[in-house]
Amino acid sequence: MSENIVPVEPEHVACAVCMKQIPKDVAKSFEGEEYVLHFCGLECYAQWQQQAQQDNGKNNG
Repeated sequence: MSENIVPVEPEHVACAVCMKQIPKDVAKSFEGEEYVLHFCGLECYAQWQQQAQQDNGKNNG
């Protein structure tokens, strides 16, 4: 008797910047105190980081 092997689709997550669906195991991640953000690559991570710095500047001044 042979068993059928069924492929399993990898879990996907959305990039925090562009919302592109990416496999969780290849996503870049940023872990905060109570949350995790996923990014499809360094470009989106840099864009998110730049936006966060601008937002912090607006809140402090």
